[in-house]
Amino acid sequence: MADPCWHIWIDRGGTFTDVVARAPDGRALSTKYLSEDPARPGDAAVNAIRDLTGAGDGPLPPLSIRMGSTVATNALLERKGEPTLLAITRGFGDALTIGYQDRPELFARALNRTPPPHAAVAEIAERIGPDGEIIAPLDEAAARRALQAARDAGIASIAIVLMHGYRHPAHERRLAAIAAELGFSQISTSHDVSALIKLVGRGDTTLADAYLSPVLHHYVRQFCAALGEEARPQFMKSSGGLAAAAAFHGRDAILSGPAGGIVGMVGSAAPLGFERLIGFDMGGTSTDVSHYAGRLERDNETIVAGTRIRAPMLRIHTVAAGGGSICRWDGARLLVGPESAGANPGPAAYGRGGPLTVTDCNVLLGKIQPDHFPKLFGESGDQPLDRAAVADKFAILAAQVGNIAPEALAEGLLAIAVQQMANAIKRITIARGHDLTQGYSLVGFGGAAGQHVCLVADALGVDRILLHPLAGVLSAYGMGLARPSAIRERTLGLPLAADCADSLAAAEAELAGQARADLAPDAQVARETLLFIRLADSDNAIELPLADPAAVRAAFAAAFRQRFGYAPHDDLVVDRIRVELTEADDAPTALPPPAPTTEAEPEIVTAWLAGAAHRVPLHQRAALAPGRTVAGPAIIVDALATTVVEPGWTATVESEGTLLLSRTGAALRQADGSATEGQEQQPDPIRLEIFNSLFMAIAEEMGGALQHSASSINIRERLDFSCALFDGEGRLVANAPHMPVHLGSMGESVRTILRRRGPDADGRPRDGRGLRPGDAYALNAPYDGGTHLPDITVIMPVFVEGRTDAPAFFVAARGHHADLGGIAPGSMPPNSRSIEEEGILFDNRLIVDDGRFLDADVHAHLSAGAFPARNPALNIADLKAQVAACQRGASALADLSVAHGSATVAAYMAHGQRQAEAAVRQLVARLDDGAFRYAMDNGAEVAVAVRVDRAARHVTIDFTGSSPTLPDNFNAPLPVVRAAVLYVLRTMLDDPIPMNEGCLAPVTLIVPPDSMLSPRHPAAVVAGNVETSQVITDALFAAFGAMACAQGTMNNFTFGDAQRQYYETIAGGSGAGPGFDGTAVIQTHMTNSRMTDPEVMETRFPVIVEEFSIRRGSGGKGRWTGGDGATRRIRFRAPMVANILANRRTVPPKGLAGGADGAPGRNWVERADRSIERLAATGSANLEAGDAFVIETPGGGGYGEAGEEQ
Repeated sequence: MADPCWHIWIDRGGTFTDVVARAPDGRALSTKYLSEDPARPGDAAVNAIRDLTGAGDGPLPPLSIRMGSTVATNALLERKGEPTLLAITRGFGDALTIGYQDRPELFARALNRTPPPHAAVAEIAERIGPDGEIIAPLDEAAARRALQAARDAGIASIAIVLMHGYRHPAHERRLAAIAAELGFSQISTSHDVSALIKLVGRGDTTLADAYLSPVLHHYVRQFCAALGEEARPQFMKSSGGLAAAAAFHGRDAILSGPAGGIVGMVGSAAPLGFERLIGFDMGGTSTDVSHYAGRLERDNETIVAGTRIRAPMLRIHTVAAGGGSICRWDGARLLVGPESAGANPGPAAYGRGGPLTVTDCNVLLGKIQPDHFPKLFGESGDQPLDRAAVADKFAILAAQVGNIAPEALAEGLLAIAVQQMANAIKRITIARGHDLTQGYSLVGFGGAAGQHVCLVADALGVDRILLHPLAGVLSAYGMGLARPSAIRERTLGLPLAADCADSLAAAEAELAGQARADLAPDAQVARETLLFIRLADSDNAIELPLADPAAVRAAFAAAFRQRFGYAPHDDLVVDRIRVELTEADDAPTALPPPAPTTEAEPEIVTAWLAGAAHRVPLHQRAALAPGRTVAGPAIIVDALATTVVEPGWTATVESEGTLLLSRTGAALRQADGSATEGQEQQPDPIRLEIFNSLFMAIAEEMGGALQHSASSINIRERLDFSCALFDGEGRLVANAPHMPVHLGSMGESVRTILRRRGPDADGRPRDGRGLRPGDAYALNAPYDGGTHLPDITVIMPVFVEGRTDAPAFFVAARGHHADLGGIAPGSMPPNSRSIEEEGILFDNRLIVDDGRFLDADVHAHLSAGAFPARNPALNIADLKAQVAACQRGASALADLSVAHGSATVAAYMAHGQRQAEAAVRQLVARLDDGAFRYAMDNGAEVAVAVRVDRAARHVTIDFTGSSPTLPDNFNAPLPVVRAAVLYVLRTMLDDPIPMNEGCLAPVTLIVPPDSMLSPRHPAAVVAGNVETSQVITDALFAAFGAMACAQGTMNNFTFGDAQRQYYETIAGGSGAGPGFDGTAVIQTHMTNSRMTDPEVMETRFPVIVEEFSIRRGSGGKGRWTGGDGATRRIRFRAPMVANILANRRTVPPKGLAGGADGAPGRNWVERADRSIERLAATGSANLEAGDAFVIETPGGGGYGEAGEEQ
């Protein structure tokens, strides 16, 4: 029987609304509308439906509508949601503002943090512990008064987020009932929105749901009303399934449109039998990349517009490289993006005076032919693309760069953009253990993908590309292929034991029942249940299908070994369970294949491909019949997209119209304008930018591997680690920006290994053994290239091209270990007087021999001495994770050497260092002399004078006058001083440059020996790395006149006993500067570690986090005000030893240029009997059950005199 229904699938984006439809007679149609068209009022989606069906203003025919929408996303981005009250446990009113306290940009002076979108906050008096114990009952009367005040202020939406509400929701339910009584129209409770542990992520998600759902529901109601009562549209959720209007909520809609693209990718590849896919969705502003290998991959926490969404969302990684990405030359570097030309003025080719962009590169090269592109441009919007304007601007840019033809320059800029996109794909594939050489297809969609797919595939080593006939509107097509589904998940925290099967089955049944209520009552459903399994001492879970516990355990071990390269221990936990029900009887509606038109002789056009001009055929895609092949180079155009078949590729038209591109040979030459091996004395600017990008991508890939495989909470959650690449001399090449205090200091560690193990003047190894392939060494010695003992650096030599006589490169991974022995748990003793009291020393110690980790030897070393490590197994697990990260980096450098030759790789390492040197020299020429002396609470002083030689573009930084070696532990080894100098210089530069050894070439560093900044053994140093480093950076910024002092401390807080150790650094206020205020409770300068979520902390340690709030008024006043510090209150439920290691309790953070000082911090203990014990900047306390430790962190200094005009 013929289907009388119009099937219409809509992707309503911010700029365009894409529509795909199947008419009752079987015809397939597709079109694009402006989402907001001043010339045509009304909703674009409704207008499209009326146009396609021919209904006009009359009654609509039977409809089946599926839609994805950016309504919620745009409301979040533009902060146009419903005014919302955040009702949250007392003590956490600022929790969503503080987040996890890390700053979004590492090298920024003005720290701009996106605030949460609530209109008001009500702190609720109540407290439930992690085990369900009611510590404080809900004060219903006080809660009612607070909620009534919000209603009186006109607020009708409420987000209810209570500590441990995800597991123990009684208080949230009662509060919701009160809110309903008072007339709140939107009530979002965290246990219903996201029943997962982590207050901050769940809180953000609940607030977003309350903030966005009214806006979304208003749009959905209007849309449904416009279609009539008979229409029952379904909406795409971020998880990739459809929902009825009543089940479509704000939390579900953040990635509604992009999710359709992934579903479309999977559905369009399925008829061809391909199940390993890389999605490449390239638009005008950005590119979305995704991975599929038989199952839709989802993230459980995604940050959108500064808001954490802790709900199942399809895993999509976005990179700021699209057709509109601006191409420029800054005098030293060729840059592509992240800035975009937007729609107006748009690229230069649009004829509105816009800048050169990626699109213009394709126009100049002939990959986009203006005669075969819509005429929508010029001032009146009816002109073709302006190639002449593009050619003129490229001629000017090529002259600025020098010694390069405009076409070579355009091709090189494309290569830079391609590498950025390829790196993004590697981050979601290779970094997660997926081998792209194992049968993957690159699926291109979006308006700009077809022009770049071959180049991206070349960069990834992928041999097959798929381009569906509807690739230009694939997200809309995906709406038609999706099925209604519902997902429920829950945190379990259940040990994976033989007797847990019944608990898992019960949880599955309960969640399946909840999900079933969201689907059609009479529909057949399919069920998929996933378990998220993690090591008991880790947060990073691996998702596996539900099975009996023994099978799950075996599957976890296999997946862990594949991803991280070593076997896990067997203490496993079921972190959470996810149940997804999908309607099985709602078969996707197929579209007929396009009927080919009569093929004419292709037009011959000129295009610049693979380094040379070619006369290439230009085919009309609609005329290519199934089975037709087109050998590259060629161009294929249709109404929605242009596809470039590069040399070495062949396109075949499949039966349903997909273009399948296959690699048939090597490209004619490198498409990056590169020179051949041995011609690298002068760097090619294009290749230099590509290599810089590759080096940084490898370092970041190492960091991702370390974070996901480490056991220590310091590494995996607080991100207290760094990974880096070095040349054969131990000079820094690329340091992934994780922890600033590690910058520049790891090179000293590598050079120590070289000095101790490398060849002597006669070529013989100094240690008698030498550096060998398969080695790895550990070092934390503060007087031999280390910083302080908890930071262990694992160093691995990299041998390439079969050479074993000397390493070509080095890789290193540094991580902060939770405990390494010493006189205090956590190895951060406040009162150590010698290095021996601070923990176990690793001084050039071999830990991997011929690829074999020396477990017994390392364990014995950790267990030796007067103050052994308290948990050697945890140290070993983290060391193995560091080794695995180094192996990842070494393998990537080896692959790079195979592809380009080790001599070329080494040459571009050196070129990158010289480029960074040149950038710093330009900065130095703008600086002035200055000096600053900064006292510390212990009476010591850091003195610094900067003397600038502008002619030589050189700066001398002289710490003469700083205090001599101190009897306490605030001594900072020289690598810490180098790291601080490097960080300050990089932060003073407004443009990003590669972070490498070249940054310090224009710097003469004078540090007096036997001073607190260059101590000798056996001086204690544990506070030098974390505290004195902050004083050095503040003093340098003040000497340069750049900004007032930040809080000037890391507020190192540790507690523990023989079995458990915990360490955190607590943020304070950042300093103000010319043109910007400081920011409250944010990590500054030499640290950027995250704060452990309070629910996680309370679940794992016998403590109650009673408060983490902004200490209002603690920032220094001035023309620009310093950021406020924090108040943190932790109550203990079992006896523990707690330590504070800090500064700025007596000497306040200094203001600058007339600005006032910030308020100093304070520490004290509140005993269970309510007595108070004040502590100094450093101190220790024995706490009993019921005692609380309270820390107030300093505010930042103000800048400029108050009252001056801003």
